Amino acid sequence: MRLLAAATRAVAAATRLSVALAAAGMLAAIVYQVVMRYVVGAASSWSEELAVLLFSWSVLGGLALGVHEGFHVRLTLLPDALPRGGRVGYERLVDALTAALGGFLAWSGWRFLDLTSGSVSAAMGYPTEILNALAIACGALVALFGLERALRPGGAVETAA
Repeated sequence: MRLLAAATRAVAAATRLSVALAAAGMLAAIVYQVVMRYVVGAASSWSEELAVLLFSWSVLGGLALGVHEGFHVRLTLLPDALPRGGRVGYERLVDALTAALGGFLAWSGWRFLDLTSGSVSAAMGYPTEILNALAIACGALVALFGLERALRPGGAVETAA
């Protein structure tokens, strides 16, 4: 279990870094687009498409980090009313269901990627598989982080907000 927790922390740190870089790149692309359009008077065709790609990873990677860190929106009326043992079981169930939903997202993302393979983006010409693979990556991360939380000794009650 310690090995899984350490591996999950390392993957979460890499995900956190990639999300931060994607957000910074997205902001840079938007600033470039605004400057080119309103200062120079020549809009670029690629900057908006790059910003959308980086935004997609910022959102999906952030979603996976939300599972790892437990910073998601939730109602706590039921779990707060349970005794500690019941709450740990409830949290494990929720985390296991979250992991299952992550697995489903990865699987359905794979199917969608298969259906849309061969396309390229309009402005930049990158394979759309890059954009569509983000759902697979997000689903795999959600499944990993949810599974680790479900198997955590003592449950994830201490870290739940």
